[in-house]
Amino acid sequence: MRTLCASTLIGEFFVIGFAGLVAMKSDDLSMTTVWTVCGIAMLLSVLLCGMITRPGGLQLGWALQAGLIVSGFWVPLMFFLGAVFGGLWWASIHYGRKIDEAKARWAAQAEA
Repeated sequence: MRTLCASTLIGEFFVIGFAGLVAMKSDDLSMTTVWTVCGIAMLLSVLLCGMITRPGGLQLGWALQAGLIVSGFWVPLMFFLGAVFGGLWWASIHYGRKIDEAKARWAAQAEA
């Protein structure tokens, strides 16, 4: 699960950075605000790569997904991209757990 979730989070890192470049063009937002928010979100996405298996890691990942969708109010394309990454996040968790369970079964069979 960790590999799939980390891959999704690294993809989000780049999407957040590109969304920041688009948001800079907005007259309603200052460059400081855009890069503070984007910088925190980008840092969170990288830190979450190491926290996935720790308590609360998946919940923080879901919060990041919600934040991406909400960012669509400033960069409308983020409604779509946030939903896509939310789906990828769900799939990473769902299929990652299945893969982990299969690996554990194979390891138990190899021991026996």
